[in-house]
Parts: sequence; structure tokens; C-alpha cells
Amino acid sequence: MKARSHVRRTSDALARPSVSKRKASSSPGAGKYATIRKELQKQRAAILEEAGEGLTKRDGQEAFPDVSDQASAEVDQNFTMRIKEREQKLLKKIDEALDRMKKSTYGICERCEEEIPYQRLKARPVTTLCIACKTLQEQEERTRR
Repeated sequence: MKARSHVRRTSDALARPSVSKRKASSSPGAGKYATIRKELQKQRAAILEEAGEGLTKRDGQEAFPDVSDQASAEVDQNFTMRIKEREQKLLKKIDEALDRMKKSTYGICERCEEEIPYQRLKARPVTTLCIACKTLQEQEERTRR
């Protein structure tokens, strides 16, 4: 009976350091990405603010006497809609990146599970792939076309 309790204590003692190591390694990571987190939050707030302004300042569909003016207005409206769709996709990627930061999986390549270099994350904070895996993905996409 004493042997079992000794084994249990030993296994508990072995388990504890690994947990504390994980906590120690995740907390510097949180600090490591603090500037990126702030930038993502700032960018998210700017997108949401711009979207809010767009909703409050919506111009009604104007009737133009000239057909070419009407066509130009429609082209402008379509262009604006495409920009808003891109902003919506970017907002989703920002939210996903912030969520990965909370889960301590930010900065880890989804494909090879290696750490993504800080410079890449700084340049493209919503990325989920390291450069090597992104290059491979792009090559695969080109061969499918």
C-alpha cells in the first residue's frame, strides 16, 4: 500500500513540473505577442467604427438623369460592397487570431506545428502558416488550376 502511494506521489510530482513549465512558457508568449495583440485590437476597432459610420451615413439610391451617371454610381456601389466584404473577412481573421492568442496556439503553424517567426507574425498578424507551408500551399493551388 505504501508503494502505491509512493508511485502516485512520484507521478504527481512528475506531472506538476510539466504543467508549471507550460504556464511559464505560455505567459512569456502572451507578452511576446502583446504588441501584435494591441495592433489587431486597434485594427478591429477601426474596421467596426468604419462599418458603423457606413451604416449611419447610408446614402439612398439616387436617381440620376443620365444613364452613364447611374452606371458610375452602381460601379462605385459595387466597389464599396467588395471592400466591405474584404473587411468582413479580415475582421473574421482578426477575431480568429485573437482567439488563438487566448488559447495559446497563436504563432504555431497549423500545418507543420512549428513556431511561426515573429517577423512574419508582425508583418501578417492573421497568418496561420509559416512561410514554408504557405509557399507549399500556394504551389498546390497553382497545380490545381
